[in-house]
Amino acid sequence: WAHQCIICNFRGSVTQGLALEVGETVQILEKFEVFPASYIHLKKAIVTNRGPHETVVPLEDPIVTEVTLTLQEWALLWKQLYVKHKVDLFYKVRHVMMELIDLRRQLLSGHLTQDQSRDVKRHITVRLDWGNEHLGLDLVPRKEFEMVDEDQISVSDLYKMQHPCRCPKTKDSETLKLKPLIVFFSEKFMVRLNKNGGPKNPEKVDRLCALFTVTTTNTRKQHFSKTLHDLILFTGRMLLNDSKKGPPHVQYRRPYGCAVLAMSDVLQIISELKEEKDFVLKVYTCNNENEWYQIHENIIRKSSTKYTAPSTNYGLIISLQLLRGDMEQVRRENPLIFSRGVAITRKLGFPDVIMPGDVRNDLYLTLERGDFERGGKSVQKNIEVTMYVIYADGEVLKDCISLGSGEPNIPEYRSFVLYHNNSPRWSEVIKLPIPIDRFRGSHLRFEFRHCSTKDKGEKKLYGFAFTPLMREDGTTLSDESHELYVYKCDENTTFSNHALYLGLPCCKDDFNSCPNIPSSLIFQRSTKETFWIATQLSSTKLTQNVDLLALLKWKAHPDRVMDILGRLRHVSGEEIVKFLQDILDTLFSILDDNTDKYGPLVFQSLVFIINLLRDSKYYHFRPVMDTYIQKHFAGALAYKELIRCLKWYMDRSAEVVRQDHIQEAMRALEYLFKFIIQSRILYSRATCGMEEEQFRISIQELFQSIRFVLSLDSRNSETLIFTQAALLNSFPAIFDELLQMFTVQEVAEFVRGTLGSMPSTVHIGQSMDVVKLQSIARTVDSRLFSFPESRRILLPVVLHHIHLHLRQQKELLICSGILSSIFSIIKSSSLEEVEMMVESLLDVLLQTLLSIMSKSQSQEAVRGQRCPQCTGEYVSCLLSLLRQMTDIHFQHLMENFQSKDELKEFLLKILCVFRNLMKLSIFPRDWNIMRLLTSNIILTTAQQLAPALHKNFAETDFDFKVWNSYFSLAVLYINQPSLQLENLSPAKRKKILDKYGDMRVMMTYELFNMWQNLGEICFYFPCFF
Repeated sequence: WAHQCIICNFRGSVTQGLALEVGETVQILEKFEVFPASYIHLKKAIVTNRGPHETVVPLEDPIVTEVTLTLQEWALLWKQLYVKHKVDLFYKVRHVMMELIDLRRQLLSGHLTQDQSRDVKRHITVRLDWGNEHLGLDLVPRKEFEMVDEDQISVSDLYKMQHPCRCPKTKDSETLKLKPLIVFFSEKFMVRLNKNGGPKNPEKVDRLCALFTVTTTNTRKQHFSKTLHDLILFTGRMLLNDSKKGPPHVQYRRPYGCAVLAMSDVLQIISELKEEKDFVLKVYTCNNENEWYQIHENIIRKSSTKYTAPSTNYGLIISLQLLRGDMEQVRRENPLIFSRGVAITRKLGFPDVIMPGDVRNDLYLTLERGDFERGGKSVQKNIEVTMYVIYADGEVLKDCISLGSGEPNIPEYRSFVLYHNNSPRWSEVIKLPIPIDRFRGSHLRFEFRHCSTKDKGEKKLYGFAFTPLMREDGTTLSDESHELYVYKCDENTTFSNHALYLGLPCCKDDFNSCPNIPSSLIFQRSTKETFWIATQLSSTKLTQNVDLLALLKWKAHPDRVMDILGRLRHVSGEEIVKFLQDILDTLFSILDDNTDKYGPLVFQSLVFIINLLRDSKYYHFRPVMDTYIQKHFAGALAYKELIRCLKWYMDRSAEVVRQDHIQEAMRALEYLFKFIIQSRILYSRATCGMEEEQFRISIQELFQSIRFVLSLDSRNSETLIFTQAALLNSFPAIFDELLQMFTVQEVAEFVRGTLGSMPSTVHIGQSMDVVKLQSIARTVDSRLFSFPESRRILLPVVLHHIHLHLRQQKELLICSGILSSIFSIIKSSSLEEVEMMVESLLDVLLQTLLSIMSKSQSQEAVRGQRCPQCTGEYVSCLLSLLRQMTDIHFQHLMENFQSKDELKEFLLKILCVFRNLMKLSIFPRDWNIMRLLTSNIILTTAQQLAPALHKNFAETDFDFKVWNSYFSLAVLYINQPSLQLENLSPAKRKKILDKYGDMRVMMTYELFNMWQNLGEICFYFPCFF
């Protein structure tokens, strides 16, 4: 078979010629001279629904085919817009059609990456849905941007796909507006330029390139207004335009200007481009050097009195390109960028997630401000700060100071100089990548010099400050501002013996710990001068917390282990997630040291850490825990104590009044089982499967305890309700872990016993009822339920609980969600499962729908509203069940009725529901796919019910009520607006006929047959003549 696209008009004026227009398609069955071969383009295709109504579908991306067919359908309607003088919509649709043509061309080019292709498809579907809505066409259900085939999914899934499109949109006025916080988000990228604006180092021509690695989360998007700051300093004389201020050989770092680019303005531009985009940034100068530290904030806030705009067109030209993905993916997809020696510029501080094995030790230091005396001078000083990192032996550490990525590390840092300012504010951030083995014992020394502008241009040393990097207790400098003492010295001071000042207090806290300082020391403190710095440590090996340090060094104080474990709860969450691997290694090391003594406390500590990761603030660290368990955890014996402690907690739930610890353990159930199973795997691997039977028995006993907790009567105990709720919430998360050690059938038996131990809806409160159903819902959505062998075990207990709730009309929305999930999994080929569902659900589903619809009719009469949400949910569930029923299921259904009265009641219910589906507006007008599918299922079901109706309620057993109900349904069905094909466009009419045929004709045929079968009894129905 060949599918041909016409690429040129052909009039067909030759003998037996076939007229063609561009865009039309023809199918080639055999060669025959009816048009030139060069006028067509050959495409591969497949044929579906072979026969008189067969369909030929080209073998190409389905979304390309959809665009083609949709544009052909839009073309006719688009012309009508012009005829009807809807000019505004006419031009809007034209614009969207041109965009779709361009996007389709991009997809067909085959030059897009997977991410780019996905992005193009997203743009296409947005435009298709917009056009269909504005042109009054049907809503198209989609999955991952592609149209779904309603024959391949359940009716419930189809309903869920279309229903989210109807959710109300949040109004702009309801959006939370937050005042943007101006903070530095990334490290600096440093570029050294010459006076002509080119690289100072000729080797860096075309290599001044940085990659900023930023993770954008919703929270950060809300709280931060991202901007790109360029702070420009010049190196030269004290004043740029005054050659007298200092000799030319003396160089100072001096403020020059600042450029700011709002990323919110450019992100949209660069996100749509696949190459670099140039931007020109104006460089603003500061009117007052005292305001230099906040010039970028003044520019962002448009405080124009505090800075001066450039008088010329000179500025800074930068090129930006947006790259998506992790570092490995970006490297793989953009090799040319990395060949240019790109400088990796990291987020300031820790990334969002620290994976096990990531080692980092960076101290970010901000030179904040200082207050210095004039020192007898008539004018204020020009102060320069020099900083060194000095090791315990007095050696100045090389390459431990970074001014920014793109430049090599340096041994000393020199601040920029503010002219005539005794209270300078720098706010300059420096990174100190100090090796971990050099951190302890090292200190920072800050030397203060006055930079004279006289002829000699001397830099005179007049004072210094210092701070150790670690305290005596082994913790590092805290992440905060530090006010350091300033000590006097003269220009001849060499600091050759650093011990002379290290014994002095460096700050107020240091002074309080050693108040008796002799006054005869070489260095005297300048009480009127102070110096402020701020530090932020990003280290996976060094901590600022005493309690955490004590835990990590527990072997140094074995007598304090109990106290150390108890104090873990006082450690901040930030510190725990930074040192997660080390903490977990330590806990299991303590457990191995003395299980009997430390087991319960280690268990409590583990539960505390697991629940910390449940907090939304730390939830993204859960993959870190998973990686640790799979690749780094080595506690082969831990499973025995973890099972013992967990069982002990559960067994005490009936006795203990305060159950906080028990509830915490229940919430941590998922990861406790991860540790238990991985520990057992390690033990089994090391011992070739020893003690396998003991392990299985211990798990079985643990499940007995779980069933015991759930079987307790909690109506009079609120604490017990919370315990049971915590257990039920966590329970479905352990299935995947159990499947690593047990067969599918064994795990299913564990779960069935647990779900079966829960009290019925009559004996528990409403809140527990909801929790129970949510646990069942998660069980149905789990991987365990996807196995047919487990469903045979689990489905009866799940259906039992659903049946009870529907009978009592309780928690209908949750129940409908569970049923939808079941129908998504179960296929019509599963005869036994469908049979089970028919027996358990069909009657109760009909009863539930009749109850809901009767309420809906009264509401509709009062408010003129459409049916509430759960009506559509239950209709889709009923249709899913009827659609999966085969002839055998209908036969068994009819045979299972004990009497004609039962059969009559059932027929009246189902016919009444069908009539209501015809009358009520269950689905919106543009859900035509759903409406047609509903009609098809009703028709099929009516055909299945007709023999039972005729056999049991005709002739001597004639029942007017049943027959009247059937005939009323048939008439309503035939007159449905969605089935009036003559009112549809030719394209839509052909599509329906190809798929379903004319369903009115089929129902009319059924009606006629049934009418004929009545014989003379038909005179009871004069209204149908």
